[in-house]
Amino acid sequence: MSGIERHRIVIIGAGSSGLCTAIHLKKAGIEDFVILEKGTGVGGTWYHNTYPGAECDVQSHLYQFSFEQKNDWSKPYGGQAEILEYLNHCFDKYEVRPYVRFGTAVTTAEWQDDDDCWLITTDSGKQLEAQVLVSGLGMFNDLKWPTIPGIDDFEGEYFHSARWNHDIDLTGKRIGVIGLAASAIQFTPELAKVAGQLTLYQRTANWVVPKGNTPHSEETLAKFRANPELVTQSRAEIYDGWNTLCTFNDKKILSGLEDAGMENIGVVTDPELRQKLTPHHPFGCKRPLFSDVYYPIFNQDNVELVTDTIERVTAKGIVSGGVERAFDVIVYATGFRTTNYLSSIDVRGAGGRKLADAWSDGPQAYLGVSTAGFPNLFMLYGPNTNQGCILFMLERQVEFILRQLKRMDAENLAWIDIRPDVMAEFNDKLQVALQA
Repeated sequence: MSGIERHRIVIIGAGSSGLCTAIHLKKAGIEDFVILEKGTGVGGTWYHNTYPGAECDVQSHLYQFSFEQKNDWSKPYGGQAEILEYLNHCFDKYEVRPYVRFGTAVTTAEWQDDDDCWLITTDSGKQLEAQVLVSGLGMFNDLKWPTIPGIDDFEGEYFHSARWNHDIDLTGKRIGVIGLAASAIQFTPELAKVAGQLTLYQRTANWVVPKGNTPHSEETLAKFRANPELVTQSRAEIYDGWNTLCTFNDKKILSGLEDAGMENIGVVTDPELRQKLTPHHPFGCKRPLFSDVYYPIFNQDNVELVTDTIERVTAKGIVSGGVERAFDVIVYATGFRTTNYLSSIDVRGAGGRKLADAWSDGPQAYLGVSTAGFPNLFMLYGPNTNQGCILFMLERQVEFILRQLKRMDAENLAWIDIRPDVMAEFNDKLQVALQA
């Protein structure tokens, strides 16, 4: 087939996953790869999510690559700009940027049974062949919009929080926010500082425990700079803490976290508001949230909490509980379709089988990386990967991929695939463990 560009490996996405893969490939002496990135910059989630107050929920000493430890993070939990700066530093230090093709979205990826390779087509119509395809898309790229009648009828400004519109001056505006989870608890305190009226629509109250994100003192930073081993020790302690937290099976710890959450809610002076903000599910049943600045905004006169079900969006605002409230701007903080892995790409494996069909009963993958019937396809942060620190798990998954590449070379294999029975056994054990 003429006009087709050929590489050993094609990586989709120039976020943390693509970066980690590229660095490990280069260290292994593999240079024949390219990264296809639909955006205009590197950083993935941290490039696209620029809402006010955006920061990580995992401490920065852990939320960084083990091979490139930064010892002067300004706060325990890094903000979006500082994390993006770190990722850009890694792209440049390890000379990965030249491998990236910006403004290039992948539309289809089809396994060629006769040629033992992937045929990848981009939005420009360009085609590439690769022996190995690595998806670095993760689960935070498919925006989730609510199915509320009338969204497009609204005559004011509206946008998704993951694609923040910085061209809109929000000063003095009447702002409605739909969705109060991980992103919203970070940007609503910033909106409360400038909005004329801020109305927050809550469907379910979440557990929000104290975060403890006071900026590091100069004395502390000086210690970290002078002794990088302190960062390594801190990293290990944080890792152990997340392992304990994310099992959600220690009743004493869970009870203590619920107590911390209730104490956090206690800063809200209005008892009726406190009741509305109090969760009615055990800690860990939904994603736990962390903030020191979220609950205090409910003591401000310009902030209102609405818990009535939203009925529709109108030209002027939002109707809930039979009451229409008018807004200048509506922000949809409704998250992502986190189980729609690779949904933006038509992926077809051996025999032309669609990935969507293979996952019709729910996505499955061995170690969160490989799914049966899709040779030489490796997914990073795929189905059932982990909880806790994404970057830590990415390194482990990339190490797994490198082992498979080395095996292919050593045994002269054209392709490698996970056996269906092995994948099924892995996922069955996982489901049993999750039920426990």
